[in-house]
Amino acid sequence: MTNDPLLAGLAALATDAPEGLYDRIAARWVRVPGPIGELSVAFTDHGVSYVHRGEGFAGAFRERFGRPLVAADRPPAGLLPALRTGRASGLELDLRGLSDFQRDVLEAARTIPRGEVRPYAWIAAVIGRPKAVRAVGTALGHNPVPLLIPCHRVTRSDGLAGDYVFGAAAKEEVLGGEGLDLGRMRDLAGRKEFYLASDTTGVVCFPTCHNARRITRAHRHGFRTLAQAREAGYRPCKSCRPAA
Repeated sequence: MTNDPLLAGLAALATDAPEGLYDRIAARWVRVPGPIGELSVAFTDHGVSYVHRGEGFAGAFRERFGRPLVAADRPPAGLLPALRTGRASGLELDLRGLSDFQRDVLEAARTIPRGEVRPYAWIAAVIGRPKAVRAVGTALGHNPVPLLIPCHRVTRSDGLAGDYVFGAAAKEEVLGGEGLDLGRMRDLAGRKEFYLASDTTGVVCFPTCHNARRITRAHRHGFRTLAQAREAGYRPCKSCRPAA
C-alpha cells in the first residue's frame, strides 16, 4: 500500500518533510482483531478515519478519501480497547469530510449504549429531522468507522436487524456479542410491543433499555405506540428517551 508516487516523492526529499505535511497527504493503517474478525483501520493525526472488513481496503480508502496509505508500527491509542469493549467514547475519530447531517446522525448513534438498540426513527427525531428516516439509514450505511460509531445498534422497528455496512449477518453477530437477545426483540415485535412499561415505576422504555430489562413479567405492559403508553399514564424513560 506504500507504492504510491506521492509517498515516493516524500521519501526522496533531501530533508525531512515539514511537520504535518505527511499526514495531509497520506494516512496510516493497521490490521487489528475485531468482534467479527480481522479489520483494516486507517487513521490520521486527527483520529481513526476508516474501518474496513475484507478485501479491497486500500482501493476503497483511496476512492473515498483520495489519499494513499502507509503501514503504521502500532495502532492508535485506545483502538483495541474500543473494539474489544464496544465503548469508544474516549477514542479520537477523524470525521472530516462528512456533511453536518451525516455527522449529526453518527453522533446520535454514538450515544446508544452497548447491549441496546434504537429504531432509525429515533435517530431522526434526536437530530431534529423526524421525517428524514430514510436519509438517516443512508448516512448510517456510509459510516466510515463502523463498530467505533455503533451504527449496528440502529435497527428496524419490526424487530429485524436491518442493513449494515458489513452485512446483516455480521450485524446480528455483533449485537449478539454485546448481549442483545434478538429472538426476544422479534417476539415482542411480533406482538406489536415496541415499548415496555413498568406499573411499579410508571415509566415506559424501548424494550432493550437497561431499565426495561429489569421489569418483571407481572409488572410489564407492552404498547404499540408511545402515545398509547402515555394515555395509560406512563412517562417516557429518561435513559433511553423514547420521546426524543
